[in-house]
Amino acid sequence: MALTDSFARLKWTAPSAFGLGALWARGRRQWLHCLPQRLRVWLAARQPELVIVPRDEDKAEVFRDILGERQLIGALDRHAPESATAIGAGDKPAWRHRILELPAERVLTRRLILPAQVRDNLRQVLTYELDRLTPFSADAVFFDARVAAVLARGSKIEVELALCPRTRADSWLASLRALATPVTKLTWPGAWEEANLLPVAARPRPRRLPWLLAWLLGLLVVALLAAVLITPLWQHADEQTRLRQAMRGLSTRAEEVSQVREALERARYGSVAVLERKRAHPKMTELMLELTELLPDGTWVQTLNYNDGSVDLRGESTQATALIGILERGPGISNVTFRSPVMQISADGGERFHIAFDYRTAEAP
Repeated sequence: MALTDSFARLKWTAPSAFGLGALWARGRRQWLHCLPQRLRVWLAARQPELVIVPRDEDKAEVFRDILGERQLIGALDRHAPESATAIGAGDKPAWRHRILELPAERVLTRRLILPAQVRDNLRQVLTYELDRLTPFSADAVFFDARVAAVLARGSKIEVELALCPRTRADSWLASLRALATPVTKLTWPGAWEEANLLPVAARPRPRRLPWLLAWLLGLLVVALLAAVLITPLWQHADEQTRLRQAMRGLSTRAEEVSQVREALERARYGSVAVLERKRAHPKMTELMLELTELLPDGTWVQTLNYNDGSVDLRGESTQATALIGILERGPGISNVTFRSPVMQISADGGERFHIAFDYRTAEAP
């Protein structure tokens, strides 16, 4: 069967608990490497790994692994159930992983070049194509694979394939299941960090509650850290907003005060201008007094109009033609002229006159 024909049989599957568990394990390892040595060892020692290394078909050595450092804790004989105390089968210790490490000569490895499209479904594609790529069928071996390199500008990938005939591991897997210690990882010396020859269906299902609690605690820690980092920024932004609002209020009140001040200044200037204008205009009583003193007997005024320093005078007099000379002698009187000809109005010498002149007091500018 061609490799391209198998693509149609592949279906996208949602991320399983195994994929999320691998992601969590990778993040846990990276997080541990950031801690001080003593703290890292102390945390890893709370959940060590149990490594079972077969030496022959019946006997194996049992190690306690903490961050790659192994301590021999006993030996295991498949035909002697009492030796199972070395792996804590009865007490069920909190092993993070129970690893069966096969001898390196039992595992075959091979490098393959495949299209980059198979990367997301690599295990499924290899399951369909294993009988073509190797002398074995998928039902006869345990296998795992990883992407070792990306080639041809991303169009191809180099895959490292590792496989082991089931007959070389089935006996030990069955014995450990009988001892209530099922294996969670099947690996070999020199394997890559996440290598696991066990098929996904054969791996013990992880307990979701501890995994969920760990994720929730991690999210809680991240949320608390984010709150610690964001709270000062939020407080600073809130303080800036409050200060801007206060400044807007003060600016509004300052504008109102400025408008009131300008209105007061305009009112003051207006009142001063009125006073100046009033002071610049002569008093009518003074004008009337001067006219009374200047005009000769036999002269009376019918109308007197004053407008911005100009005086318009109408009346009758027995000496109308001499009034110009008489008025020009008055202080503040200038530009005396007849506005119309003098008219004779009676036989006794009475004449009607219409005279205009300018009048300014001595204090006026």
